[in-house]
Amino acid sequence: MSFKKTPEAADLVGLDEESRQMVVETVQQLRKRLLTKERVLEFDKKEIFPDEVIREMLGPDIGLQLLFIPEEYGGMGGGARDCHAVISEMCKICLGVGTGFFAVQLGADPILVGATHEQKEKWLGAIAAGNTLVAYAVTEPNAGSNLAALKTKADPVMGEDGKITGYIINGSKQFISTGGYADFITVLADTPEGPSFFVVEKGTKGYVQGKGEEKHGIRASNTSPLSFTDVFVPVENLIGGVTGQGLKQANMVFGYTRLMVASMAIGAARAAMDIAIPYAKERIQFGSPLSEKQGYTHKLIVPHAVRLAAAEAYIEETAIRLDAGESDLQVEGSIGKLFTTEAANLAADSCMQALGGYGYIAEYEVEKIKRDVRITTIYEGTSEIQQSIISTFRWKTSRKTKGAFYQDIASDMDALHERVGDAGCRFYGSSARVLNALIDCVHDNRLTKQQMIMFLLADMMTYVEVGAAMGRKTVRLAEAGDPGADDSKAMSRVFAAEVSELITRNSLRILTGTGVLAPEAVGAFAASTGLDDLAQSCRNTIGDMDRVADNLFGR
Repeated sequence: MSFKKTPEAADLVGLDEESRQMVVETVQQLRKRLLTKERVLEFDKKEIFPDEVIREMLGPDIGLQLLFIPEEYGGMGGGARDCHAVISEMCKICLGVGTGFFAVQLGADPILVGATHEQKEKWLGAIAAGNTLVAYAVTEPNAGSNLAALKTKADPVMGEDGKITGYIINGSKQFISTGGYADFITVLADTPEGPSFFVVEKGTKGYVQGKGEEKHGIRASNTSPLSFTDVFVPVENLIGGVTGQGLKQANMVFGYTRLMVASMAIGAARAAMDIAIPYAKERIQFGSPLSEKQGYTHKLIVPHAVRLAAAEAYIEETAIRLDAGESDLQVEGSIGKLFTTEAANLAADSCMQALGGYGYIAEYEVEKIKRDVRITTIYEGTSEIQQSIISTFRWKTSRKTKGAFYQDIASDMDALHERVGDAGCRFYGSSARVLNALIDCVHDNRLTKQQMIMFLLADMMTYVEVGAAMGRKTVRLAEAGDPGADDSKAMSRVFAAEVSELITRNSLRILTGTGVLAPEAVGAFAASTGLDDLAQSCRNTIGDMDRVADNLFGR
């Protein structure tokens, strides 16, 4: 990871802040007409996919899909920061509708990264024109996130001149968002040269869009199986015109798409917090508002506000890197998705608890949000898939760089601590050093084949890197004299204590749980790496939580 200064706005792709805010405000207006609370609750209760509503959102009067389409193909040329702001705002209204909207972008991604100019003109042009729903058809009944286990086949069809005229597709796809309504899909199928993406249009002979699944949450979205029986697609519908590029094209967008799922989750979680916080200020129990009861605020609200702030810092930082032209951010996308979706799920659960019996009632929306946000830990790769990706790739990177990867993070945090001493950076740096030593210990003791050990490492890697982003943002705010800098410092210190606690707990689980080190060796490891020092991160944490609560509740 590079710790260069944040690129200037002129160096980044996407909209300026004023234009981005205008699009966000357009989304906010949807709550007043197209997506009122009553309509959203009806969509959820009756499991209605609001086809007409989403098409109106894509139509000429609103045109939200233009955000992610390049200007040369009729769009606005928005970047990752823009899409993050818009999709999170939409998912504050309804994660199910947000899923339907995001499916259009997801389905367009193989075209954006892999299509020829002519294909982009045709298919991106159709999306830009409005009234075109798109779906991304990759997941299969027996393959899930393992794209290498692809069963859907695309066999070439030869013309009389010996040239390929098209492909015959046979197979099935499962859990496809908007699959039952999409006007065209981008489908991954295995050719003799390897997996490849194709465009298949609605109504093509042999292509069947199945009945929507009945779901626990995101009931305002459509999730359908697709089947392909001798489906002929012309060679012009092979994305990029070259076979065998499908996995490469999919991997090119994983960093981005998984970051956008994090954006969706944070939007939904904030919607839950926006319900719970005002409720706590108005609900009187035992003579005073719930918002004045420390056990309530510090258990059910403050920890989640802190985690969501850390998630926002990481998403923003990664989005800037994407907009600056960095590629190969698959691990960063996985980190953003793993941390944010798990944090959002916990936040929604606590907000439901925060409302007591009302949290269980549909009218108050929190129980719907809880059901909705759960899917974010599952689709676009489960949390366990993300843990596998993070631990495997970061372990290899750490070994390849001889420990420099996490040592650089530690050194960066040390430098920031020298500049702003009360932003939690000291403990982010100490945590990175412990993690670095633990990776070597796991490697040297051949523990990398134990999946649970790798999952524990993945969580440590995730928290350290998210914490570092939180630290960097806090220092930037402090040095810029931002009015919210002191509140950000308090949040960062609280999160630094949580990072330190997780590093300590997981280190001990690995060192003692596997039995690879004798008790005295564990003690020596703790002393030599600074593990013992992480307990100091808890100093004054309750006071910091008090400050965060004061800010959240306007006390």
